[in-house]
Amino acid sequence: MTVYRLMSWMNSGSYQKSETEVQRLVKEVLQPNDFDIKHLEGFSVKRSLRELDRDEGGEKITFPDDWIETSVTIDIPTRSKEEGSKAYTIAGFHYRPIIEVIRAAFADAQANAFHLLPFKRLWKDPLDNHQERIFDELYTSDAWLDAQDDLQKLPKEPGCSLERIIAGLMFFSDATHLANFGTAKAWPLYLYFGNLTKYARSLPHSGACHLVAFLPSLPDGVKDVLSGLSRISKTGMASLQTHCRRELFQGCWEVLLDEDFLQAYRHGIVLKCADGVLRRVFPRIFTYSADYPEKVLIATMKDMGTCPCPRCLTPKSLFSSLGLSKDMKNRAASLRAYAMANVVKARDYIYKWGNTVDGSKVEDTLGEGSWVPTLNQFVKKLGPLGLDSFRMLVVDFMHECELGTWKSLFTHLIRLLYALPQGSQLVATLDHRFRQVPTFGNGVIRKFANNTSEMKRLAARDFEDILQCSIPVFEGLFPADHDAVVQSLLYRFAQWHALAKLRMHSDSTVIFLQDAFKKLSRRLRKFQRDTCATFTTIELPREKAARLRRLARGSENTSSTESSGPRVKKFNLNTYKFHAMGDYVRTIKLFGTTDSFTTQMGELAHRALKAFYPLTSKLNTPGQLAKHERRRRVLRRVAEIGGVISGFDSHSPTDVPPSVSSRNHHHIATTQSNPINLFAFLREHGGDPAVKDHFLYRLRKLDITYCDHTFTDEEHNSVIIPNNVIYSVQTMQVNYTTYDLRREYDTISPRTHADVMVLSGETTPSHPYWYARILGIYHVETWLNDGGSPVKQHLEFLFVRWLAPLQTHMSGIKHARLPKVAFVEEVDPDAFGFLDPMQVIRGVHLIPAFASGRGASSLRYGESLGRPGGQLDDWEEYYIGIFVDRDMFMRYTHFGVGHPVMLRRMTRDCLDSATTHAMDTVEDSDHEEVSDSEGHEECDDESSDEGLEDEDEDDSADEGEEDGEDDDMFDDLSF
Repeated sequence: MTVYRLMSWMNSGSYQKSETEVQRLVKEVLQPNDFDIKHLEGFSVKRSLRELDRDEGGEKITFPDDWIETSVTIDIPTRSKEEGSKAYTIAGFHYRPIIEVIRAAFADAQANAFHLLPFKRLWKDPLDNHQERIFDELYTSDAWLDAQDDLQKLPKEPGCSLERIIAGLMFFSDATHLANFGTAKAWPLYLYFGNLTKYARSLPHSGACHLVAFLPSLPDGVKDVLSGLSRISKTGMASLQTHCRRELFQGCWEVLLDEDFLQAYRHGIVLKCADGVLRRVFPRIFTYSADYPEKVLIATMKDMGTCPCPRCLTPKSLFSSLGLSKDMKNRAASLRAYAMANVVKARDYIYKWGNTVDGSKVEDTLGEGSWVPTLNQFVKKLGPLGLDSFRMLVVDFMHECELGTWKSLFTHLIRLLYALPQGSQLVATLDHRFRQVPTFGNGVIRKFANNTSEMKRLAARDFEDILQCSIPVFEGLFPADHDAVVQSLLYRFAQWHALAKLRMHSDSTVIFLQDAFKKLSRRLRKFQRDTCATFTTIELPREKAARLRRLARGSENTSSTESSGPRVKKFNLNTYKFHAMGDYVRTIKLFGTTDSFTTQMGELAHRALKAFYPLTSKLNTPGQLAKHERRRRVLRRVAEIGGVISGFDSHSPTDVPPSVSSRNHHHIATTQSNPINLFAFLREHGGDPAVKDHFLYRLRKLDITYCDHTFTDEEHNSVIIPNNVIYSVQTMQVNYTTYDLRREYDTISPRTHADVMVLSGETTPSHPYWYARILGIYHVETWLNDGGSPVKQHLEFLFVRWLAPLQTHMSGIKHARLPKVAFVEEVDPDAFGFLDPMQVIRGVHLIPAFASGRGASSLRYGESLGRPGGQLDDWEEYYIGIFVDRDMFMRYTHFGVGHPVMLRRMTRDCLDSATTHAMDTVEDSDHEEVSDSEGHEECDDESSDEGLEDEDEDDSADEGEEDGEDDDMFDDLSF
């Protein structure tokens, strides 16, 4: 009856009770030993919530880091010397004092995992014993090390000998909609502590995210004030409203950067750390992650002005020089420095002399740099204390790359397909190919169910999936000469994307990233100059429909003569998002890898707010969200004191020891629910005795990599299998160590994810891996009778169909092509075989080479055990998806710190061999002459190594890379 009542409750009332939540209710509430039904007598939710918010005396329970509600007053210019400005107050700014949040964080149980002192992480490569610097966490970065050195140089506080440490502050802010329908939104400001490993900070339920404020938006009522001003034009009113928005944002930060915070920034605060030792803690702001519209608010600059970069003063007109030496030198020589005197003078013109905020006098006073007449509170308050408020505006990989540059490039590739003859059919072919791309991993690559070209409701991770699978999909859709350009461009973009998103960098991979950026920038310019210029591209259907909707909404108020026909669209490199790609190397060296400060963390934190929103009355939304956040925080603290693991808390993965199964190489269930008669199994496989050969190799502990021994019938008969029965299972879990020293696993299944990679067994391989498609997973109890006492052993084995790399296909970084494989022909005795699960490295993503088509060249046409799922033929060739995840990409280089030395050595040797062979077949005449009028050499960022300079100094030097040129020190880094 108990289960019935639970199921009845689940399927009635609110529809938000998922299976997961009901299971959590049972596990975390009903089943624990301390649950007592008697405690629920007279239970009332409202009363319990009131008790949670108030103590027994009826007074509200207060904590130092509780929410405070205040108002922000801004001055609205009136263009009148006599009247002066009008004060306008915006109510409802909810925030928590930052210093009190720091105190609470250091008193929290999670502070046990804080790193209090920075350090350099060094790695000695066992391949050649050379030493490299590792970049990963914020507390191992140059920025923190420099800040700690500067802190130690400060004079000590009188009478204080306490150790001085840093609280590394990382801010995130992003406005978000709270519901799918309506206008409800919130603008939360999150704070993370860089003292905690990013692997804990990135978990949305780890408790590492501290919600410190809800930034208010400019209310619609401000328009009433602006419309009442005299001598204000419609354009001037829009500029004035934008100015008020900037003033409000900076006014909020003026409240947050209060005197307590500034005092602590100068002199520190004494806190008892998790080890019980008193230390003087100095808050330091290292990063502020936000999308571009918020970056310009923080930097107090114009949105997409003449100098649109928040970190440097490079003019927008020079953005097309992406990756050239003049571009990189301009970045280094023109880092942003706030023009405080100009801003103050411009504000005097506005507030004292009645000039308009966008008038010529104000613009001339502000000068170059796209500054705005709003005081930057970060510069004003923290600039004298050493904060570089522009350097802290780190790159935003999610918005600027996956939803920015890559989305822009992918969109224009679709436009180009439409511009070709029978363009609609080509786009339909593209969509059909995407739907045939197999999935991979646990949601790593998901099914492309819809028409990918329409890009409906796609998130950043969807665009990442598209990039990782796009090379085979686009192959052959363009004319041959342009197809080669597009294939190289897609490879270069995917390679740069993989490197920029690494969770662990070394000195070598940072240089590799810079070199990849140089090659990508050249390919982008070539694509724009040659391919894009050849075709006239127009709006996509969805772009045209969206523009017409905007036009219809605008025509309600104003008359419009704009044409409803399609507009010409060109590929534009002169955007901030492309320009930002050149800042990744510098940012990684300063603050660690991009996953440490990605805005994706803030996006994940939004989930809690969106879960709270349905619980509110939809009135005073920020205040009610703050109340629910406070309740969750109080319950979490109660859980910590009582030693209870709460449902909204989880430990850092670094604090949880790996399970026994994850320490093992793999796990195959020992269930015997699916027995198979061995003789029936052999009949289905043509009576092949290889299964006993495989057993004998394993039982006698021979090197199974070289299966060149022939066993006699007597030796075959020495293998005893009880009842001649083997057992089949459906899945196998393969555990492995990633390049960044994490433990991960792949689930292998013959029905879904059947493709695996193993180390090559060749003596001098040209490719480091063999590939196989698993047709069956088996285990068996067996004895070996060698004349002595039979020894029982439990064996696990895989039945596989082998794939071989195509020797005639040139792949790798030098040729900007993915490795390609095909099934071994059935006439080859090694087309099928048995595999020890211990040999499997991990699963692999095989993407059909769609341009090669399907056929039966490797296996006769018709249904076969070699084709699970009832297929009648195979794809003739497959591409290896080396960009499917970061660990997979690193397995095709020799830079994976966490990868086995033997694997890295073999990869390096194969790369060296491939490079030598390629250089023997490439003539110097393949290199094209300088054809771009820019004609500038490529170089690194301001701290580049001279060893990266190419001998070929023009931006078209790799125009023939598909034919094997572009020789430099990085040609042998990956396949």
